[in-house]
Amino acid sequence: MATKKREALSGDAKSKGKTGGQPLKKQPSSSSTKYASTTKKKAAEEMVDIRSKVFWCLAVGILSIVISLAHKSHVFALFEGDKHFSHLSNLEREMAFRTEMGLYYSYFKTIIHAPSFLEGMHEITQDNVTEYPDTINTLKRFNLYPEVILGAAYRFYIDMADRNDWRVKICYQVNRGEGKSPVPSCEGLGEPTYFYVTAVMFLNGFMMGAYFLFGTFLSGSMFGGLLTVLCYFFNHGECTRVMWTPPLRESFAFPMLVVQMLYLSYMLKKRTPTFKDSICLALLIVGFMLPWQFAQFALMTQLVAVLGCFVLGYINFLRMKLILIGHSMGLFISFLMLFGNEMLLSSFYASCILSVYLILLFDGVLRHKLTYKPVVLLVQGVILLIGMVSLKVLIGRVLRVEDDAHIGEILKSKFGDFKSFDTLLYTCAKEFDFLEYETYGKLCLTGLIPSMLLAVFLVVFTLLRREITNYRSGKREGVICYPQGEGMDDEKEHAEVLYNVFQLCAFVIMAVIIMRLKLFATPQLCLVTSLLASPKFLGVYLPEINYQRGLIVLLIGLMAIQGNLNLRQQMNIKGEYSNYPMEDLIEWIIQATPENAVFGGPMPTMANIKLSTLRPIINHPHYEDAGIRERTKKIYTMTSRKSKKELYDVCKELQVEYIVYEGGWCLRSGAKNGCTMPEIWDVEDPANAGKTPLCLVLTRDPTPYFEQVYKNEKFDVFKVL
Repeated sequence: MATKKREALSGDAKSKGKTGGQPLKKQPSSSSTKYASTTKKKAAEEMVDIRSKVFWCLAVGILSIVISLAHKSHVFALFEGDKHFSHLSNLEREMAFRTEMGLYYSYFKTIIHAPSFLEGMHEITQDNVTEYPDTINTLKRFNLYPEVILGAAYRFYIDMADRNDWRVKICYQVNRGEGKSPVPSCEGLGEPTYFYVTAVMFLNGFMMGAYFLFGTFLSGSMFGGLLTVLCYFFNHGECTRVMWTPPLRESFAFPMLVVQMLYLSYMLKKRTPTFKDSICLALLIVGFMLPWQFAQFALMTQLVAVLGCFVLGYINFLRMKLILIGHSMGLFISFLMLFGNEMLLSSFYASCILSVYLILLFDGVLRHKLTYKPVVLLVQGVILLIGMVSLKVLIGRVLRVEDDAHIGEILKSKFGDFKSFDTLLYTCAKEFDFLEYETYGKLCLTGLIPSMLLAVFLVVFTLLRREITNYRSGKREGVICYPQGEGMDDEKEHAEVLYNVFQLCAFVIMAVIIMRLKLFATPQLCLVTSLLASPKFLGVYLPEINYQRGLIVLLIGLMAIQGNLNLRQQMNIKGEYSNYPMEDLIEWIIQATPENAVFGGPMPTMANIKLSTLRPIINHPHYEDAGIRERTKKIYTMTSRKSKKELYDVCKELQVEYIVYEGGWCLRSGAKNGCTMPEIWDVEDPANAGKTPLCLVLTRDPTPYFEQVYKNEKFDVFKVL
């Protein structure tokens, strides 16, 4: 025991002796020094990485704002240059909103001029002026939520201006010449037409900023976002018509579609989406569906494109389910907010949602029973096709909805020899014809189509090469493997890219069949072209980043040659809207007819009469309702070869008091073969083919059933006796 104690004391003494009587301090080892320096270096690198990400986000955000403001200014300048809008009177501005535009704007006017906002809402939801004598809910029928929101915003703005004594508009006299008296004209947000148009232009400016963010997200490079924006500007006339027709539904809805597609692409790329993402997706779908009745068709193609990613293994069951839930909630909320619009439930979109649910329900069974993957894909495709058509027909019959029956007839007429009065009214219009060859040439001259084809080729080639490599080697290259507990099956990379390629294919098919729908296809071409700036596709074959960027700069330079010419042509469009015959007609109606006088006539003219005179009308340009199609067909008896007595009977049945005939409407010069109104009627009424058109008979001798009460160089008005 004593020995052990002495040894301990001896050890303590030695230790104290070495440190000068002080306790021994532990010296840091070389390994701990290296660890500390590595930690500091790593922290410094993380700080630099965070700063670079913040700087990158700020740069992207600032660029998107600048691009948004630039596009807003561009479209507003084009709109002003085309119509000289700032120098028009209030009546002339309203007349400039032709066809459906005038109809939609009239409800904004109703809301802002009502004694209160709630009374304005009551007027548009209990409307007996648009389809006299019937009372209809126009908010349900015409997707008027943009007008409701803008009407509320305008009333709030004017109220604030009155309280704070703001100067919200500047007024002056415009001398028109040509024997016309001067007219007052006002500029500024206090002017209803200016407020309305400015809101539309700001929204579409925001859309351009969203496209920049979309292109940047999809390609992973700001060069991709800039390439998307420049392609859009270089092909501006083929991408949008907001600068010519601001009040159309697409002007409000399409920006919402861009944001919704961007969020969907984010959902496809996000590692673990949740139910919150489904809710956000649903709200964006509602924002797209409420302003536009056509939204259901675009969303149907979107769901099919996402399903394509699912069946190919690029997204798993849970991700597909969350996206489908988002679409289902979006449809249901839209149905409720549109006061139970039956067209939504009987649409191809609704039947597509149900069909996809069926595919997900039997997905596990199919993959277990059918081990050969192409057979699984074929069976799922058959389920989708048969399910969509059969469910659409079944739901339509149960709900007795025939409002969208004309869509199937239009497709039958395009791919067969089917003809009817309604289909000819559509297909004789240039906008509903097949995509003209001139468009392909324009898009090739700017390099958009070749660039898009190169981008799609790179995507398809890269993904196919990876599939072949995985098949041969048995490896799982490019497959995202989730750890246990996340509830996610494995899936392949680049689902967001593949979805946008599939969406492009769907939009192009739509545009080829109906030229008007190129407004979906051309912007998507611009978006997919952004993939040329992606390091994951072109970057694989050009490892040096400077080479890839140099190629993008060269491509933009080549595009700019024709693109600048296109922009100059747009900016050189200078005009001044005037329609004195229409103006004289409207002034005569206001002065010479009772406020409750009922009018019928050409659909575009009826919209202007309803907007500027507030007289009841029996037909209008919104042709998506079966009832209004039947009304329009009856009043268009004026352009048939039937007798005056038959037209008189129609007018009495519809309670029409005045019929408006627009010169040239009956026998339009330059119309396609078989597309004048009497020729269209010959298909519907072959028994009277060869007789003199009734419109010509009326202008010569309207008696004994009608009396001509007004005439100018363009319009004739007949009173029903």
